[in-house]
Amino acid sequence: MGKTVLITGTSSGFGKLTAQLFHQNGWNVVATMRSPQMETELVGLKNTLVTKMDVTDKQSIKNAIEKAVDKFGSIDVLVNNAGYGASGFLEEASVKEVNKQIGTNLLGVINTIQEVLPQMRKQKSGTIINITSVAGTFGMPMFSLYNASKFAVEGLSESLTFELKEFGITIKTVAPGAFRTNFMDAMSINEGNKKSELNSFRDQYKDHLSEMAMKPPKPFGYGNPQVVANKIYECATQQTPTKNFIGKDAKSLSLMRKFMSKKQFFNMLYKAGLPKYN
Repeated sequence: MGKTVLITGTSSGFGKLTAQLFHQNGWNVVATMRSPQMETELVGLKNTLVTKMDVTDKQSIKNAIEKAVDKFGSIDVLVNNAGYGASGFLEEASVKEVNKQIGTNLLGVINTIQEVLPQMRKQKSGTIINITSVAGTFGMPMFSLYNASKFAVEGLSESLTFELKEFGITIKTVAPGAFRTNFMDAMSINEGNKKSELNSFRDQYKDHLSEMAMKPPKPFGYGNPQVVANKIYECATQQTPTKNFIGKDAKSLSLMRKFMSKKQFFNMLYKAGLPKYN
């Protein structure tokens, strides 16, 4: 029946492009999303199952995996792509906002991996690709929760490379920099626990985010998201490192953070447009 890939978060962005690329290369594709009834592009593709999955709901994950195995017989590759970005002052994040960010970006990955592992162990093979971010390599002000979730997925992935090796299961991460998707448009600002003394700082930050959405970040700009889909497919089909940076900014910034002092690194970021409060 051919090989099968299950991808989370395929309603837009990297997820949809990746689903289309695997399909073009003859794979069976299980394209999961929270609202499959809204999908119009993937539903008509041959050997493609568009089905509901909410990565924060384990029963939803179980149902999607069962449908995938019933239809295609195996899950050879899992791409954990579902996630979103939240920013703002950590102090102002409500318990609900903290739980939503960590629940989606970290626990969602854990939930999906836990549910797919029995099938992969049964097959004695499989590849799991976790989409992280350059934000999983160094911290950024105002992105503490997002950074925490992506750092955690990188650590989880590194541990699993050893834990699952004996079962024939490979773990990889793809860490993009800034790409032109709907990431910025969908970003939420945590302010469920607003502090009046932070009002002016928060307003400055919101202005900065609006500017970022309007113009490409310095000095590299936004990358073509198809490049990320291509890298995911490469990781699924070829020998690649466990951690894979993608994008000029991701590769450059990761090297700079490794060799620069914190002061040098953040001075460089401020010169590139990181907001300073006054």
